[in-house]
Amino acid sequence: MAAFAGLVALVTLTFQAYAITNDEPVQQRYGELIVAYYASGLKDQALFHFVNLYLYGGLFDSIAVLIQRALPMVDPYAIRHLLCAFIGLAGIVAAWGTARLVAGSRAAAIAAYALMVCGPWYGSMFNHTKDIPFAAAMMAAVYFLLRASRDLPRPRWRHVIGFGLLFGAALGIRVLGLLMVGYVALAIFLSGPAWRNNLGNAVEFFARSVKALLPALIIAYLVMIVAWPWSALSPLNPVRGLLDFGQFHYQIRTLLGGHIYEMANVPRWYVPAYLLFKLPLIILAGALVSVVFIAWPRRAAGAEQLRKRNETLLLGVIAAFPVICEVIDGGPAFTGLRHFLFVVPVFAVLAGIGFDAILTLCAAVRIWLSRAAALAIVATLGFNAGILIALHPYEYLYYNPLVGGLSGASGRYVGDYWVTIMPEAVEDLEAYVAKLDAKGHRTHRYTVAVCGERLPFEKEANARLQWVSDWSKAEFFIAPTHMNCDRALGGREISRITRLGVKIGVVKDRRALLTPEVAGMP
Repeated sequence: MAAFAGLVALVTLTFQAYAITNDEPVQQRYGELIVAYYASGLKDQALFHFVNLYLYGGLFDSIAVLIQRALPMVDPYAIRHLLCAFIGLAGIVAAWGTARLVAGSRAAAIAAYALMVCGPWYGSMFNHTKDIPFAAAMMAAVYFLLRASRDLPRPRWRHVIGFGLLFGAALGIRVLGLLMVGYVALAIFLSGPAWRNNLGNAVEFFARSVKALLPALIIAYLVMIVAWPWSALSPLNPVRGLLDFGQFHYQIRTLLGGHIYEMANVPRWYVPAYLLFKLPLIILAGALVSVVFIAWPRRAAGAEQLRKRNETLLLGVIAAFPVICEVIDGGPAFTGLRHFLFVVPVFAVLAGIGFDAILTLCAAVRIWLSRAAALAIVATLGFNAGILIALHPYEYLYYNPLVGGLSGASGRYVGDYWVTIMPEAVEDLEAYVAKLDAKGHRTHRYTVAVCGERLPFEKEANARLQWVSDWSKAEFFIAPTHMNCDRALGGREISRITRLGVKIGVVKDRRALLTPEVAGMP
């Protein structure tokens, strides 16, 4: 509880340090269109023609817009970031609760702390306003599914309702929430009597369990169609949306092992590679141990041990199945782990279960061995926390030692694709031009080219910095080093943004390269 309270305080104190990402302006607009759709009595249908966002649910975006209208004096993007961060914290609580349910309080503590110091999770909590809410909703839905499955075929109503609401919330953000239907079937199968011993009883159990969970599916469907209006236009639209996602082919390039790929042509091992290199080693090692626990011989296992193994198996499938599907299908992928953040909390839960099993085994051998292992776990978590502190506020750039950390990944794997350097870069540029103006005793306006979107720049810049679309006329240039965007324009580096000794962004003075006419000089 102290850790969760500390996280709330940390988020509240630091959320303004995180930049507006490239996707947020369109997501914000989509939320406004959904609210307008309902406010007009379903007559304003502009949301169905707004790029391709109608293929996504707008639960987070519409809630954020409603809060913004209730608090008009607060910056809309500050509300989005704080709301997303608190949902990310809720995802940590859901992971903690799930691990506690399956393996006890020690496993829960390890799972929660591992997710807290996971750079891809913590660094994304503030501005990945689609992926983090979806991941948190999926993790919470898994918790209630496990709760309900323990009482099948007569689950408690509060667990059925909780599962339905969270399942619906996931569907109301991304159609990939449909994966939960398969997880429900597997949970019923693992909870029921052995099929080989009595097929009739097993079939009856399965049918009664489906009937008991049907209200949850109805609740989920209702939440989905409210949050995702396009899904209500046709019963098959959610399926169409799922199929369309597998066919997305934009002109987006991405990095893998130093090679540049179009998103439609990435190798099948793209997502597994980013999972392997982006997740902290403690999560990977603990999850691997949990796999060994699943495969351990069951002959002498009691009912409680068998239940624990079955629930761990379910979690293992939930973590691995989407990744396996991506590998088999060879679907499009880009920006590293971003679109698969929803499996990260489940991996953390598996890590908690795995390390709890190791500590139990060590204690059975020698108590001092268990204490030494526990100290090693604590030290590793602390080391990871130190790396995130050094990366702040770019924690999402974390890479583990398997690829040489951030320095080993620089130029070979995705970097600051969200251009989150913007606040720091603009602050450095403003300080620089203030010194220039102080020398001339007058205030000038300077043109700035940005390797990124316009709104994030203008939200940070003061009146003397003017965004320009024609880069050839820019007096200054701001760019991340991701995909060598910093090399797109020449100029003298006046600011270098670094973390852990690695350059992740630059600000360049280009005035010496411009003719007097272009520079606006007499």
